[in-house]
Amino acid sequence: MKQFREAKLEDIPQIQKVRNSVKENTLSDPNLVTDQDCEDFLFSRGKGWVCEIDGKIVGFAIADLKDNNIWALFLHPDYEKQGIGKKLHHHMLDWYFSKTSQTVWLSTSPNTRAEAFYRKCGWKETGFYRKGEIKFEMTAEKWRKEQ
Repeated sequence: MKQFREAKLEDIPQIQKVRNSVKENTLSDPNLVTDQDCEDFLFSRGKGWVCEIDGKIVGFAIADLKDNNIWALFLHPDYEKQGIGKKLHHHMLDWYFSKTSQTVWLSTSPNTRAEAFYRKCGWKETGFYRKGEIKFEMTAEKWRKEQ
């Protein structure tokens, strides 16, 4: 049974496993995202949610209020195409826009399932970010209309 809930400190090791299991938008070096980074984004900068199945975290999402950014939304590849990402996305954006009306942004690699997912969810492409990633934005007004 799928359970969606706010992330806790003790979830970080499983969050890291999910992050490092993905086949797209992989980290060039898994050490680039530390447990301390996760803790900061979960509890100082914003908030996160997990999807748990039988005690195992299979997906997570983290919003960053300080930089008005979606820091992470990842699923273990074995659990894709089950609606988990969409539900995590909704929890995250509902919370984000309950805290601020500031436009939120994210970036993702082009020609990935993530790019298609964000387009389908109503994100607007606004250019490029860093090493050729596509930058997307979502306004509070648009999010409310999407609901």
